[in-house]
Formats: sequence, C-alpha cells, structure tokens
Amino acid sequence: MIYTVTFNPSLDYIVRMDHFEAGAINRVSYEQVLAGGKGINVSIVLHNLGHESTALGFVAGFTGAEIEHKLDAFPVKHDFVHLENGFSRINVKAKAENETEINGQGPDISEAAQKKLFEKLDTLGKGDTLVLAGSIPKTLPDDIYERIMERLDGRGIRIVVDAEKKLLLNVLKYHPFLIKPNNHELGDMFGVVLKTDEEIVTYAKKLQEKGATNVLISMAGDGAILLTADGKHYKSPAPKGHLGNSVGAGDSMVAGFLTGCIEHDDNLEEAFYLGVATGSASAFSENLAPRPEVEGLLKTIR
Repeated sequence: MIYTVTFNPSLDYIVRMDHFEAGAINRVSYEQVLAGGKGINVSIVLHNLGHESTALGFVAGFTGAEIEHKLDAFPVKHDFVHLENGFSRINVKAKAENETEINGQGPDISEAAQKKLFEKLDTLGKGDTLVLAGSIPKTLPDDIYERIMERLDGRGIRIVVDAEKKLLLNVLKYHPFLIKPNNHELGDMFGVVLKTDEEIVTYAKKLQEKGATNVLISMAGDGAILLTADGKHYKSPAPKGHLGNSVGAGDSMVAGFLTGCIEHDDNLEEAFYLGVATGSASAFSENLAPRPEVEGLLKTIR
C-alpha cells in the first residue's frame, strides 16, 4: 500500500480573471475549489492512474470536512487525524496577467495529535511506500521528517521525500528510496548554479553519496534526469504542450514514477518516463493527470 502524508492540507480556491487590479473589486470569469496539498495531490493522481493509496495528515473544522468530502468523491482513501480547534487552511490561487497566491496558515497541531499520526505510521511495514511531501507547518517541529524516518527505519518501507533544501538534506542518512529536487534546488543545496546536464548529474551523485537511493531531478522545459542506485542515469525531454496549470506537476511526477514501479516490476527507466509524462499531463490540463493524457504524452518521449 502507498501512504501519503500532508501535514497542512488545504482547500484551494482557484480563480481566473481577465485583469487583476489591486485595491479594486475584481470579477472572476472562472472558479473552482479543490482539495490541495502535495501528498494529497500524489494520492489523487495515483487514483487517476488506477492505483490505491491512503492519504494521512491533519484536518480541522469545516474546511477539513470539505477536504475529506472532495477526496471521497474520487474516491481517494484517507485516514486523517482530526484536530479539535481551528480549521484547515484555504489557499487562494488567482490567475490573471500573472499568478498570485494567498496561502492560509492552517491550524495548530498539538503533541497529542502528532502522537496519533505516529501511531498510524507505526502500522506500516515491509512492502509499503510512504510519500513525505511539502513544507512543515510552524506548529510542528522542524525535524518531523527525520523523526518519522528514524521511527520507520529498518522496516523495509520505501520512503519518497519531496521537500526543500534543509528538510531533504537532513533525511538522506535514512536512505530514502526516491528524492525529487528540481535543478535549481539541487544547485542551491551546494551553493552553485548548474548549467549543464553533466553538472546536474555530478551534484545529484553527491546526494547519493549522502544516502539517497534514486534521485529524480525535474528541469521544467528542459525535461528531467534520473540517477538510479546502480549507477545508471536517464534523460528525458519535456513533452510538448500548452501550460495550463503548474500546480501539482511535481507531485504528479512522483505519482507517475510510483505507478511505473508498480506496473513495470520496479523497472526504474520505465517508471521515470511515466513520471515525466504524468507531470506534464497535469501541467497541460485543468485537472491532475488524467490517464489518457498521460498515455498520449508518454508516446511522444518513448
């Protein structure tokens, strides 16, 4: 079973308008409300690709109830810890000439609630996969990723980590199965600007030396590169298409990669290309990675 963790889920209120003017009343021409958060996105895309997962994390209040309602509609399984106070955040994503985001802060997460999440994670065992994705809310300890991975270490659980610089570097000692920085994040980790594929491969290998098993580097319009544990690396071009929605593309790549592992008996090359196609399918679509679009894009890069 695949489990995803989203510490700070959201209701994403997505609006479009022809023109945005600060300080004025702006009328929208399109609006949509979606359940959001990086782990939740992974679970939704896994569902779209035909695979089950369970979404874990914390929810609160009427917005938390609506997040669960949105997931039930797919359906995507979930087993959130329900917080007694506050409400899950609402994130506004406004698209006009440019994209503007206003992100809520989310509820306070008590130590008792954290303990409940750990108890759920304690049920994972050999053959399970855990996806840890996204930032850490200010009410959680900043080493929460490390605590989880230390707690689960040695159980035969595949752990995928998609997080920013410090969070990612601190967990490499627990040998995550997959990490997914983009090329700019990879450069920032080592204080360099990466300009060529050769430089990207060189520094991705440094992450493997620190403990990472497989390293997937997304490079937006330049495609992606995968370094595997057995020393191989693969490069894929970016599929061609019109960017419609940048939200969730990286999460979709993770879901596509895991789907490829399931469907191709851990053939990481096949998983890589399916991941690239899935990420692009979300970027080119109003919704997260519909399977027919994924299959169509996959044919253009394989």
